[in-house]
Formats: sequence, C-alpha cells, structure tokens
Amino acid sequence: MIPTSYPSAEEIARLTARMLLEIGAVHFNADEPFTLASGLPSPTYIDCRKLISYPRIRATLMDFLTVTVMRNAGFEAFDNVAGGETAGIPFAALVAERMALPMTYVRKKPKGYGRNARIEGDMSEGQRVLLVEDLTTDGGSKLSFVDAIRDTGATCGHTAVIFYYGIFPETEKTLGDHGVALHHLCTWWDVLAEARAQGAFDDATLNGVESFLNDPRAWQAARS
Repeated sequence: MIPTSYPSAEEIARLTARMLLEIGAVHFNADEPFTLASGLPSPTYIDCRKLISYPRIRATLMDFLTVTVMRNAGFEAFDNVAGGETAGIPFAALVAERMALPMTYVRKKPKGYGRNARIEGDMSEGQRVLLVEDLTTDGGSKLSFVDAIRDTGATCGHTAVIFYYGIFPETEKTLGDHGVALHHLCTWWDVLAEARAQGAFDDATLNGVESFLNDPRAWQAARS
C-alpha cells in the first residue's frame, strides 16, 4: 500500500524520536564517550538497525519515510529503490514495497569474484534511483553509493534516511554539491527534545549531549 496522508514533518520527527527512544536505540554517555566509525569520540550513539526487530514501529517509520520522499520529491519521481550495504538493505526493501518499485542494493566495494559487481539486482540505464540508508552523519559515505549507481547509467539525485545527525553544517552541502537531495525523519535535536520531554535521561547527561550538539567539532577536539 502506498501511503499518501500522514502527519506533518514536525510530528513525524517527534514520533520517530519517541520510537527510537522506546526501543533503546538511543545511547547517551558524556562521561564515557562512544567511538564513531571516523575514530572520533561522541556522547551519542544511535542504532537504527534495531528497528527491523519491531514490526509495528518498523512499519510506521517506513510509511513515514515513503510519504516524506513522495511529498518532497514527487509521487512518480523514481523507478528503482537501492539500499546501501548493509544497514540500508532492509529499509530499501520495505520502501520499495510501499512504492511498488523494483529494489536493488549497492555493495560498499566490488565483491571480488564472479561479476565483481557493486549493484545487486536489476538496475538499468536511465532509471531514476532513490538511495535508502538507515542514517547519515556528514553525508560522505553516501557519495560512493551514488557514484556506483550512476556508473550503471542510472541517475541518483535523492537519498532518504531515517536518522540524520543534523549537527554538521557541511552535510547537505556535501550532498548538494554532488547533486543529491537529503530526506530524513528526525535529527539529534528531535531526539534530545523528546528525551527531555520524557525524562529519559538525567539532566546532567542531557546537558552534556546538548553541549556536544551545539559544537561537535570543538567537543571532539577537546577529547581526542
């Protein structure tokens, strides 16, 4: 079923944050920071992969993501939905089902044998492809997936994620300079607001997180 009518973007952001908190996907710890894939410290960590184990939340968020993309990009804007290996694959499949479109996925690198392919599934020249991922931080990792899609002769001008950090100002410019528009459901600011409303963490923890969100680079530099 293709969803066509859902809450405002603001309410979608609040509800998404609430769901992420409810399943324990949000982790805050300013005293013992997490190490991100970049190697930099962070008092925040989010595990969107957990969503696949919660059917009601999973279905609701995929409806939200589908309608967000359609509202922003158009109802007939795509011919194919691609997931980024690995976290984006289940979400791409669920969005593709809702949009009644073919689904493919993009490997991080060629698999090294057989066809040595990066694209799995059927993607053809001229197709307009939506790249679906679980989250984005600074947008950099999306570019390799986009380039792999474009190497097939398809186009890719949009990426959709459940969670966007929303704290690195260069992210949307990085994607925009590469000809890619970003669509998302919520950010760390939405999660922080909902965590405060729920009293999900103590005030000291939330204040430490807010300090990081206001100037993440300075926070990381002081602890690296």
